[in-house]
Amino acid sequence: MTDRLHFTGNAEADALLVQDPFALLVGFALDQQVPVQKAFMGPFVLRERLGTLDVAAVAGADLDPIFRERPAIHRFPGAMATRVHELAEHVIEHYDGHAARVWTDATTTDELRANLAGLPGYGDMKIKALGSVLAKRFGVALAEPLIPWHPTLGDVDSAAALKGYQAAKKVHKAEWLAKQ
Repeated sequence: MTDRLHFTGNAEADALLVQDPFALLVGFALDQQVPVQKAFMGPFVLRERLGTLDVAAVAGADLDPIFRERPAIHRFPGAMATRVHELAEHVIEHYDGHAARVWTDATTTDELRANLAGLPGYGDMKIKALGSVLAKRFGVALAEPLIPWHPTLGDVDSAAALKGYQAAKKVHKAEWLAKQ
């Protein structure tokens, strides 16, 4: 297991993604239509502004003004405040507020895939990306079959690797769009 994920360029924020499973889930929820660094900095900024990343506190808070405070946590602060609120409620309802149970409760890869797919805002691409991180950075064996053939955040183990991943992602996205 790693002591931090190299997603933000901020040592504290990168460590938070490993120390707090809910922070990791929030980062992936925010990882759309913004750079990786912005998305995964979101849990750290949310914790600073709210004072905690406790799942119950996040579920009970009015996140909209927190997300809109400048600089906004996300490009789409209102929608992402709602998404993170829904994520917190889901973790409370299905996992008693323990985000790591999303993967630790799974006994098969199919169950893990279903758990990830049940998270608000998690589609196939996020399932593969988080599965890759869980397998490659956290040693979750059940996540190994979720790893796609193309580069993912699971391949990022340094700031240089993040740059390489982002370049490869642009190529992969262009190839994918060409097939559509």
